[in-house]
Amino acid sequence: MPKTLARAFFNRPTLTVARSLVGKYLVCENGTRAIAGRIIEVEAYIGIEDKACHASKGRTARTEVLFGPPGMSYVYLIYGMYHMLNVVTERADFPAAVLIRAIEVDGELIDGPGKLCRELGIDRSLHQVDLTAGRS
Repeated sequence: MPKTLARAFFNRPTLTVARSLVGKYLVCENGTRAIAGRIIEVEAYIGIEDKACHASKGRTARTEVLFGPPGMSYVYLIYGMYHMLNVVTERADFPAAVLIRAIEVDGELIDGPGKLCRELGIDRSLHQVDLTAGRS
């Protein structure tokens, strides 16, 4: 089984983390099943100057997790139907994250961040989860 990544892995420049995540495994344990997929596509969002970053409009209740410690999940809903999974990167108080866009599971492509979350059962109940499981 793949190892959980330490917080130090995510506490680096966002582009470095994004490149390093490609090829790693995303493991989702949901009740009685576990699915592991190799990450093959990601997208980086870096700071308030990045207009595509949700934090570009300022610190809000919705974006607060982006300002928190690296390695936290940022899961949100778009169009009222698709969940998106991001991992917070860099230092606390600097809003940045990497969106997981596609994975490969047993040779099958799960492309598109909404499809990925649907297939893995990722929803808002997994928002603000420490993905490092306490590893420093």
